[in-house]
Amino acid sequence: MLTVLVTGLAIGALYAAAALAYNVMYSTSKVLSITTGHLFMLSSVVGAWLIGDLGLPTAVGLAGAVAAAIAFGLITEAVAIRRILARSDEHLWLLSTLALATIVQQAVGLWWGTEPRAFPRLIPQDFTAGIWDQKYWLPIACVALLALGLDLFYRRTLFGKVFLAVAEDAYAARARGISTERVRAFSYGLAGLLGGLVGFAAGQLTFAFFALGLTLTLYGFIALAAGGLGSNAGAIVGGLTLGLLSTFATYFFGGEYQQTIAVGLLMVFLLIKPEGLFGNKQVRHV
Repeated sequence: MLTVLVTGLAIGALYAAAALAYNVMYSTSKVLSITTGHLFMLSSVVGAWLIGDLGLPTAVGLAGAVAAAIAFGLITEAVAIRRILARSDEHLWLLSTLALATIVQQAVGLWWGTEPRAFPRLIPQDFTAGIWDQKYWLPIACVALLALGLDLFYRRTLFGKVFLAVAEDAYAARARGISTERVRAFSYGLAGLLGGLVGFAAGQLTFAFFALGLTLTLYGFIALAAGGLGSNAGAIVGGLTLGLLSTFATYFFGGEYQQTIAVGLLMVFLLIKPEGLFGNKQVRHV
């Protein structure tokens, strides 16, 4: 039971990271990108390729994995978001990000293969086992540090305050001379950094799998909806809750009920508390 609990926390941390990436991108663009989970997928696949197949050092694998995720975040903003937002206020970004996510997933599947492949051990001299195995504590520690870093970035840095200003009111920020387009592009690069680090740290838990992107996109959105859109604290609570519920459902009832529990949690929050645990009710001025 303790192993199930630790596994749930590790998987929940991964879902929380996906929800945090959603928040980072949504804050400046008001877009829920379907490519969110693919940031993590690209990181794990590129990291496994560099370290496992090419035999490069772990530091080089980490740098390459993070660079790939950041590049994909910037490409998402430039290809699937920027022109859509410039030409229309409709939710056409849903189709553009879905198309980009599908293209990337199929391309990775053709290159990497469609079967999950083991991710290399990041700490070869690791003497721990069981619940202290690095595949559990690495993603948990990584997400905790990144959540703390995001909070410090928003509250303690000048650019973080500019970031919050754009998130609060992009039109007012633009009127004060802030380049909202650059801030939006930076937010997608920042989400790529987050996805790259966590995807690499959690590679041993998730394996390097081309279809991981859509799974994290779905579960990250459910965690975000449960915790509250725009709330980083809500993203963490929602992700950990979802991870624990999914893991316990698999343990007690079988893996076929995992998605049922996740979608059921989403439906409960949409019916009872649509704004999520830490979200604010949206008031439309008329």
